[in-house]
Amino acid sequence: MSYCASRVNTVRRPTLEVMVGSVGVGGNHPVRLQSMTTSDTQDIAATVRQSIALAEVGCEIVRITAPNVAAARCLQDIRAQLDAAGFRQIPLVADIHFLPSAAMEAVEHVEKIRVNPGNYADKKKFNVREYTDADYESELQRLHESFSPLVQRCKQLGRAMRIGTNHGSLSDRIMNRYGDTPLGMVESALEFLRIAESHSYRSLILSMKSSNPKVMIQAYRLLVARMAQEDMHYPLHLGVTEAGDGEDGRIKGAIGIGSLLIDGLGDTIRVSLTEDSVYEIPVARAIAAKTMSLWSRRPATPDTAVEDGVDPYRFVRRETQSLTLGASIAVGPEQPPRVIVRAGGTATLGEVLPRLLSPVLKDTPVEGVLVTVESAAALAGLPDPAPAAYVIDLGGLSAADVAPHAAALRRGTVLLKTFEAGDADALAAFATLARAHHCRLALELEPVAVTALESTLRALGDRDLLFTLQAVPAGATHSIGGYRQLAAALRQIDSKAPVWIRNTAATALQGDNSFLSKLLEASFLSGALLCDGIGDCLSIETEADPVRATKLAYNVLQGAGARISKTEFVACPSCGRTLFDLQTTTQRIRAQTGHLKGVKLAIMGCIVNGPGEMADADFGYVGGAPGKINLYVGKNCVQYNIPQAEADARLIALIKEHGKWVDPEPVVA
Repeated sequence: MSYCASRVNTVRRPTLEVMVGSVGVGGNHPVRLQSMTTSDTQDIAATVRQSIALAEVGCEIVRITAPNVAAARCLQDIRAQLDAAGFRQIPLVADIHFLPSAAMEAVEHVEKIRVNPGNYADKKKFNVREYTDADYESELQRLHESFSPLVQRCKQLGRAMRIGTNHGSLSDRIMNRYGDTPLGMVESALEFLRIAESHSYRSLILSMKSSNPKVMIQAYRLLVARMAQEDMHYPLHLGVTEAGDGEDGRIKGAIGIGSLLIDGLGDTIRVSLTEDSVYEIPVARAIAAKTMSLWSRRPATPDTAVEDGVDPYRFVRRETQSLTLGASIAVGPEQPPRVIVRAGGTATLGEVLPRLLSPVLKDTPVEGVLVTVESAAALAGLPDPAPAAYVIDLGGLSAADVAPHAAALRRGTVLLKTFEAGDADALAAFATLARAHHCRLALELEPVAVTALESTLRALGDRDLLFTLQAVPAGATHSIGGYRQLAAALRQIDSKAPVWIRNTAATALQGDNSFLSKLLEASFLSGALLCDGIGDCLSIETEADPVRATKLAYNVLQGAGARISKTEFVACPSCGRTLFDLQTTTQRIRAQTGHLKGVKLAIMGCIVNGPGEMADADFGYVGGAPGKINLYVGKNCVQYNIPQAEADARLIALIKEHGKWVDPEPVVA
């Protein structure tokens, strides 16, 4: 199966055009920006105010929860008041989970209905049972009877529909046959798609949301491949749900959404943040602008299939050879990706190195210090970087230039050098020099040069080599494609040398020099590759402040699930179903638990997306009723209806009971 036209160049996936009111999605339309109100839908004035605020910052489609029939009826007045205020062009989406009756009311008033196939017409009992084929067919017939009235009414009224599958709320039927997997998510959506198509209704948009970017990426890819097999070409709405807030929420959203858009998948997006909804739109706009800039680019050479060994539907980390940086920093299998930070040139090293090696960074240590030397003689004056290793950019220096000063090189130093396709002799000379002084060699080689230098590289073997790119190579229009080409070239010559992902100005897409732009670029490139299992070292060289660059690198690694350096929070964005203030609660719990490295906490306003969304969380803090909190261990609710005033302390006690608590270190004045 194939999920995209190219893994090297962005080729937009052709889809049907679906009109959501007057806003076109898919087809030749730009990526559309969405968000959601957080007010109680029955507070009509507040919901109208929030909808207007979203429209004024550039939101093109506004979603409003309709948890019951009474809330769904309010959509009529909300629509009317928005029209009167001059926002007739902004379509509204009713968010439906459990009640077909609410959907049948909402469809009369808004331009689009979103249904969650795991909740609509299914009451989860979490039963473990074997479904015979006859049992399964009977369940599908029941589903057909329940879902068909909404499909037929949407068709009559010209409404659009999103079938929004959520990783955390798959039905018992799906869970028992397919498990809590990307395949289960896809099959859940296809059940509903087939019912809609049986009524010749095709104003459909699909989504596959998860709080885990890896799962989300795999599910969307698999959905597209399966739809293509059945000649379905519906647009996609992209999002990482329960991404959280701040830098972490933006990184998670950018990894999932950006990875897919760069592969040509996706027609409308929402960046879900545990913040005021208006803050989602600037992030979504920046993601869309960066990725849409690729639509008009053309590769310098004809596109070819990339045999990089990646299974796009299942995470398997690329197999690599082990090597050591410095005295003891292992790179390779069973090791997390290592963080390299650019310190600039030797002139600033005395100022920068103490900051990089400061105890303040003990949970986010710098493992490689990238420094550019102006001359070979400068090698003798480099201060000791221990416990990190030096990565020395040699620029235009030759092996003959470096040899007289090579005695100053410390064991495990990495020599970074660019080679062209005809540089076999120079490559061999540097490799000989590096091995004589117990150094490593980082080769900046375009994929075509790897192939051209195959005989030399095979003779050298993988023992002391890393491979990297500093810019987008010929034949690719984005850096992700370039690294995929590099992985394919290494596979072709049977090399298992580690790959170093470099985020540089030359790998970036269009955008400004803001920190948000740098964060998105790092999330796109590093996140996409890490979620595909490619990448053993990481550097973010677009951020001039090395400490900030270090922290950003670790946050990207954590967002991609590649390396855990702090507490992980799964926190949903607010909506009208939320039973407490998510923003202040998330910030309060983070202040008390943010030192618990490796612990994963889920903070959920309600359980509508199902405990499956917290499946890999250690503990959950979930709204159970107004003013009441339920506490979970994994998927299991262990304490019900705790007064919110007591819930923080009870959560900490639960963490202690399960042996996951450590006292925070005292703050040093």
